[in-house]
Amino acid sequence: MTICLAAMPWQSLDCPSLPIGLLKAVTVAAGRPEPLSYHGGIRWAEYLLDATDGELGPPEYTEVAEEGLFHGLGDWVFAGVLRGDDSFGVAELRRYAEKHGLDIDRVTRMREYAAGFVDAAAREILATEPSLVGFTTTFMQNAPSLATAKRIKELAPHVPIVLGGGNCDGMMGAAIHENFPFIDYVVRGEGEIAFPALLDALDGRIELAAVPGLCWRDQDGRHDNPQGKLIPPALMPVPDYDDWFALIAESPVGEYVEPKLVLESARGCWWGEKHHCTFCGLNGTGMQFRAKAPETVIEELTSLVRRHQTLDAIMVDNIIDNRYYRDLLPSVAALDWDLRIHYEVKSNLRPDEITVLRQAGVTHVQPGIESLVSPVLKLMDKGVTGVRNVRTLRDCEAASLTVSWSWLYGFPTESTADYEAVLRQLPALVHLQPPAGAARILLERFSPYFENPLLGFPNRRPAKMYDHVYALAPERLTDMVYLFDTDPAGLSETDAEGLHKLIGIWIDAYPSSSLRILSADDEEIVIEDRRVGWPEQDHRITGAAFVAAYRELENGRTAKALAARVAEYGLTAQELQDWLDKLAGDGLLFTEQGHWITLATPTEPLKVS
Repeated sequence: MTICLAAMPWQSLDCPSLPIGLLKAVTVAAGRPEPLSYHGGIRWAEYLLDATDGELGPPEYTEVAEEGLFHGLGDWVFAGVLRGDDSFGVAELRRYAEKHGLDIDRVTRMREYAAGFVDAAAREILATEPSLVGFTTTFMQNAPSLATAKRIKELAPHVPIVLGGGNCDGMMGAAIHENFPFIDYVVRGEGEIAFPALLDALDGRIELAAVPGLCWRDQDGRHDNPQGKLIPPALMPVPDYDDWFALIAESPVGEYVEPKLVLESARGCWWGEKHHCTFCGLNGTGMQFRAKAPETVIEELTSLVRRHQTLDAIMVDNIIDNRYYRDLLPSVAALDWDLRIHYEVKSNLRPDEITVLRQAGVTHVQPGIESLVSPVLKLMDKGVTGVRNVRTLRDCEAASLTVSWSWLYGFPTESTADYEAVLRQLPALVHLQPPAGAARILLERFSPYFENPLLGFPNRRPAKMYDHVYALAPERLTDMVYLFDTDPAGLSETDAEGLHKLIGIWIDAYPSSSLRILSADDEEIVIEDRRVGWPEQDHRITGAAFVAAYRELENGRTAKALAARVAEYGLTAQELQDWLDKLAGDGLLFTEQGHWITLATPTEPLKVS
């Protein structure tokens, strides 16, 4: 059996497809020939480069891949091919873009080449003479995958096609199977057991009804097998990326990217198992947290780094296992390699954990900060406070650890009063890493807000962006899509204008801002203030009592707790309060809900504008 696995746009150009890598590995482990691969993201970028003489290429591809998701722009590029109508969705997108202030010139130009590319992709896949073609689809890979699958069926109706991936989880996979009859099979849920089982079924060794999570058809109609159990870490294979690295080494796209490894050390979310963040649907039906043994992760990391000679690794875990701070990360650090690793972490990082991350070569984290407003963080069920998130920003800045985060709003019952004290203090934070922007939350399938309308979003409908992607009635979209429109809650857009403005100022000011401890001893701390928007000056904290108090505030304290900690110095409550107010007025402290924390960093990292 010849198998061809395809990952279509808008797979990141600098990373191989983890699903293809995993499925190749489990197929070989089952005693079958290694599947062939079609890396559609690279091929699409190559096609654009050639067709436009370099006017459209990897930079433009990446812009769509990174910014187009929540407007369906990447899917829209291929929607006309999927529909078989060049004009489909054009008027709808123009109206949508005008309403949302989007520039669609680039995707409009790309769309001119979509049909030619889909035909070329289908023919290249069929040139492998496959017995089965599999597409992995997540986020904006649906329309390009479906369009290519449809063209394959037109050219070779006898070739069976299977879809799998995040877009096929739960009822979404069943709906795709029902809405697009040219898709023979859909695998819902994890594929390490289901995909080899499907191959066995196609060989007649088992019945199709025995394949976990499979959607299939026979003379009696459509069938949706129950999804199987989540696989244990021991069954998560080492991905096979050989063909991707060989392709990127020869492709003109390789001149534009720095190849990175993609690894997983865990699946699911240990925090979500206990306190599912109310807005988040990312884990779908796979919330149960399962982490690999540290020695397994080390073996995979070292073997892939050596094999592919790249030191950049993206760990796709939704949250790091807390055990890894004690065992995995020190072992990675002991390698003494110049690694550059990305991890998603919980936002309540301790200084010792940040130190371990940096020693292990972790240079970039996504800590899920989401907000600095404690009442809103409580609505999210994040388990942290605004002061705690500011501490993480400060300590990551001091450690030169890059932080990616976005500010979310639009939560039921949030109010402008919740934000007022924090917004007044945002100018004091311009030396710390800013959010990428502020955005209203979307209603995501699988999130608590979606699953329980009583939490504040009783009305929901498939997001408007799907109108320019699929030629399907709303009732046929409802079970298939991930994002939904709902009545806005919390801050209105007018209410959020101040937040957007202040974040814009923060983003602009950050590269040129610093607030650094120049010197410190038991009697004096000198803080150099070079923040944009603040007077250029050196602040001095003098006297053993106030130096001790400042050191306590580095951990975040209430005024009452601070007084108890420095009681030996004989400061009165009023003296302490006056001092706190003075430092806050100078932007040296952040305060919320009675807690105070210092903002200066002991070092100033190198910043790139």
